[in-house]
Amino acid sequence: MKKILASGLASLLATQPAMAIDLVEAYEQALAYDSGIAAAKASSEAQQAAINVSRSNLLPNLNAFGRASHTDTESGTTDDSYKAYQYGVELTQPLFRADAWFSFEASELQSESARAEYNLAQQQLILDVASAYFNVLRAEDNLTTVRASETAIERQYEQAQERHEVGLIAITEVYEARATYDAIKSDRLRAENSLDIARERLARLVGQHTTDLENLNQDFPLAPPEPSSAKAWEDIALQQNWRIQSAISSLQAERSRLDAAQAGHYPTLDLSASYTSTDTDGLGTPAVGTSQGGASGDSDEGVIALSLNVPLYEGHGTQAQIRQQRSLVDVQNQQLNTVRRDVRVNTRSLLREVNSNIETVQAQRQTIVSRRSALDATRAGYDVGTRNIVEVLDAERNYYIALRDYANARYDYVINTLSLKQAAGTLSPQDLADLNQWLSASAPGIEALANEDKTVDPTQ
Repeated sequence: MKKILASGLASLLATQPAMAIDLVEAYEQALAYDSGIAAAKASSEAQQAAINVSRSNLLPNLNAFGRASHTDTESGTTDDSYKAYQYGVELTQPLFRADAWFSFEASELQSESARAEYNLAQQQLILDVASAYFNVLRAEDNLTTVRASETAIERQYEQAQERHEVGLIAITEVYEARATYDAIKSDRLRAENSLDIARERLARLVGQHTTDLENLNQDFPLAPPEPSSAKAWEDIALQQNWRIQSAISSLQAERSRLDAAQAGHYPTLDLSASYTSTDTDGLGTPAVGTSQGGASGDSDEGVIALSLNVPLYEGHGTQAQIRQQRSLVDVQNQQLNTVRRDVRVNTRSLLREVNSNIETVQAQRQTIVSRRSALDATRAGYDVGTRNIVEVLDAERNYYIALRDYANARYDYVINTLSLKQAAGTLSPQDLADLNQWLSASAPGIEALANEDKTVDPTQ
């Protein structure tokens, strides 16, 4: 009977082609295609450029200028007309502008926040690709078990019809088998739809539809997280989590903007230097008693000056801006507290989830053996008349449910482990590369468990 189960389940599995996409290839495609990571990168670059914009308010400002004018003057018997041409350069160097300095400091801090957001987006893409990838494998395994269950229950239904025709069982058992068979067909349709949706979600990340993915090897090790202490993981997360780093930089940037607002009360001091050349051509009518018209000539002028500006009253605008910025600092401070609390809870919860996943996989692996034994015993009892068809059908479904739950527990372990590393701020593409070593196009799926005829040690 076990050989029948093994061959029936294995025949329902789609054979893997020689060239199947692996996890690293999926991530590389997502890096080139995903719009979210591209937007985060552009945002970081834009904020980096904003630093240079703010810095320009502290650097020298050099301008060249030119002016041409024509002047007519009439006064009594004097008719004066002349043209003037001026050109020169002017240099201005801010010496003391506290608001510009604090604004420059704020832009640097905001750039750090944008870089942290970009790093967070990179980690999120790693997690999203891995989740989508393994959810496709999860959906494929679920469909495999449902199809295998459908095949087995269909066989039971056909056998029930044959037994009823020869008078061995009542018609009610045929109805029970048909009802269960109809229900499992509905489950199969839902499983097919779930697989299509899972593939669509992966295609949304990588930019193309993939029908063949490399499978996770059955000997993939489930190692407990290191360190094992929840407090240690929490400390790492509080120091390295990119959401926290971004929130800290944003808070510091708001504080610098508050300093810039308060600097509105401070005086400003600028150094300026200019050189002006003037060329004047006189065209006027000579005055009475003279023979010369308007004056002509060239002149050069050089000026060096210090400009001090002391703000006295600006319509309470500075005070209002300070109050506004203080409120924004409070907002960012509360947001930082919220992020820290969320990271603490999320990190501890994920650590518990990973440890629970390990125990669940071990328990489900032994459950498969137990369910198979129960199915064999129930079928044998049905053959001799001590069990009814309902018990056989329940045993069939329970066995395949155990196979499905085992596969789900393994995928939960993988995804939750990556989520834990993201919460701690340590997730990197290397984690995908390490995980990719346990994927193979020829790796057997959950049908490998159906081929085992020995009791599995749950500690392995």
